Amino acid sequence: MKILLLSLAAFVVSLPALAQKTVLVGKIKDEQNQAIPFSTLSIPALKKGLTSNQSGTYSILLPTGTYAIKASAVGYKSKLQNISLSAADTVHLDFILDQDAKLQEVIISASRKQETLDEVPSSINIIGTKDLAIQKTINNNLSEILANTVPGLGFNTNRTSNLGQTMRGRGILIMIDGVPQSTPLRNGARDIRTIDPAAIERVEVIKGATAIYGNGADGGLINYITKKPASDKTISGQTSIGSSNFLVAPKHTFGGQAGQLLSGTVNNLDYVVSGRYEQTGLSRDANGDVLSPEYGLNDLRMWNAFAKVGYNINTNNRIELMYNYFSSKQNTNYIAKAGKYGNPDSATTGILGSRPGEAEGTPYNHNVNLHYSSQRIIGGTDLDVNLYLQDFYTLLSSSNFFEGNGQPGNLSKKKGLRINLNSPFLISDNWNGNFVYGLDVLSDKTSTVLTDGRVSVPEMNMRNLAPYLQLKSVFLQNLIFKAGARFENINIDVPTYSTLATRNYNTGGYSGGGIVVKGGALNYNAFVFNAGLRYNKLSYFKPFISFSQSFSIGDLGLVLRSATENTLADITTKAVTANNYEAGFSSTFGKLNIEGAAYISTSKLGASYVFVNGKAQIARSPERIYGLELAADYALLDELTIGASYSYTEGKRKINDKEVYLGGDRIGPPKTTAYVSYSPLSNWLLRVQMLTAGNRKRFDPVNGKYSYGTGPMNTFTTFSFFSNYSFDKSSSIQLGVENILNKDYFTIPSQWMSDSLSYVKGNGARLTLNYLYKF
Repeated sequence: MKILLLSLAAFVVSLPALAQKTVLVGKIKDEQNQAIPFSTLSIPALKKGLTSNQSGTYSILLPTGTYAIKASAVGYKSKLQNISLSAADTVHLDFILDQDAKLQEVIISASRKQETLDEVPSSINIIGTKDLAIQKTINNNLSEILANTVPGLGFNTNRTSNLGQTMRGRGILIMIDGVPQSTPLRNGARDIRTIDPAAIERVEVIKGATAIYGNGADGGLINYITKKPASDKTISGQTSIGSSNFLVAPKHTFGGQAGQLLSGTVNNLDYVVSGRYEQTGLSRDANGDVLSPEYGLNDLRMWNAFAKVGYNINTNNRIELMYNYFSSKQNTNYIAKAGKYGNPDSATTGILGSRPGEAEGTPYNHNVNLHYSSQRIIGGTDLDVNLYLQDFYTLLSSSNFFEGNGQPGNLSKKKGLRINLNSPFLISDNWNGNFVYGLDVLSDKTSTVLTDGRVSVPEMNMRNLAPYLQLKSVFLQNLIFKAGARFENINIDVPTYSTLATRNYNTGGYSGGGIVVKGGALNYNAFVFNAGLRYNKLSYFKPFISFSQSFSIGDLGLVLRSATENTLADITTKAVTANNYEAGFSSTFGKLNIEGAAYISTSKLGASYVFVNGKAQIARSPERIYGLELAADYALLDELTIGASYSYTEGKRKINDKEVYLGGDRIGPPKTTAYVSYSPLSNWLLRVQMLTAGNRKRFDPVNGKYSYGTGPMNTFTTFSFFSNYSFDKSSSIQLGVENILNKDYFTIPSQWMSDSLSYVKGNGARLTLNYLYKF
């Protein structure tokens, strides 16, 4: 009885203490009164912190007392407010944060968590909405847009294929909202043009080997972030119509486009939907000759349908569904008339004729991504789950490469699950950070089938399971250390199949067909690591160093297609682990911004295409690639800005203790870009930009001929023009002129391919005119 009375007394005494707690609620907003999602609220005295939800709202239970409450968000200046909490049910405290002009743009692809460029110890490029609008008015081809804006990325091919457009001499992983578009099991080189630029909000480019998203990112990754819904209106939108034509011999070159976007928020539901159709005419060079239709951009019919719907279940939970459909097919009555490689007066052109096979291009690319996010599921841990699928079909041109002729198509179906958790920690006022960890699951079925039903590459069924962990630790607010690891477990099932006879480019005959290869399973396991350090206290010098690895299975389909062995176990199918060592910096001196990086990339195994006895193979010899990149922007006046960039890449592989240069399909010539942007009126923007390719001549002809990848690359320079005039807040007119000086030149791939049929010139001067109406 005594114990019971004492317990009761203790409980009664504790009641006032239990009551002395208050619920603090509020919202974190920007200067335009718009919510800042996933902001951070911290109470240093209690070593407590939390993250706001998608709507910027927060709620936390605190003991009574006086506290300094700090609100912060990526890209905004932190704000500290003092508050005294007495016994009450609920106290309301809102924060309005000012944008920090000194902080750079926000990125999510580098570590699967929102952060600024200042927090990432690696080279990154962001192509924002404004830059995208400029570039797609000049040329709506994503391959061209990226080549003009990303140092270290190869030159545009001016074809439907992006063969040879590498990043720092290695392959790239292309994604749409984190959904992989690349097909590393059989590289069809059609992954850059997998969505229309009108559906993209921004492009995030991570350079150097990375394994944060899995297989295929030896040179880096490019993530297309799709449009986000408008949060301040029930319905808003944009209508666009436009036309384009070449200025020399414009007959049959006229094309047009029409697009519509609708977006808005209704209570807890937000949405954005868009559709766009574009049709191009003939493409011509500077002399007015029709460009070759082989993998060409002539007479294209392109469709893109995009939708994203989100629902805020409550303050901490949100679900979002994204779908994108893209189709680009060539419907032309032109065929290629082969020129003579090396003779600048004998380029391959297009002439009227009956084109064999089906319309080449990308008949369809379906992407679906279901995203669920939950804030503070356990303590301060946030959860993100993505369930996605991609169904992709790309059709190459019909040719005599296969015996009896044939038209191959690559089919790829991916299904994936990504579980991502973010757990912040706070050791002291001067030491905080977070752990990002989770699991990736991917199923990828890829094959190559000719339109007549013959199988060139059997269906490769890959199952990839990859747990990962990333640490970010911030010391004294300005020293950022990152490290992480990922374990790759990959299993690929290959059925028994028979090879097809293919053309031998030495003899002109056909060989290799009819070999029955017994199927089986391929297994790969690897740990890949990354670590980096960045110091960002000094605006005039923010250095970083980093080491990162990637893991990829280099074009297994090509190996299987060319097999001479009778069993899968006898075929050499080793994976490539690339190591990237990098040092760089960013600096700001008033209105001058400078950034630069130098890097070395090594791998014990290579992934270069070479021809042996007239047949394409993958060279497995060790590789070393190195280079540097520099970029600068300077605001001479409020209305006048100039900028430039330079990138240089070189690479070699080792054969029998001897180093030889990598071919042009891997290493392009030095690239220089520059621009001048001027606003003569507040509603009128003008821009002139330049692209220069340097020389790269690393090989000598053998018996008077250059082989694949060894052709000399000669310099050229093109200029382009852009103008945007806004009549009012709703309507504007845009004008773009590609190659405004009508430079006559051969594209970079046409030079290194060393093949007469591929010896094609670049576009002549082309004008695009668009009208936009926003509501």
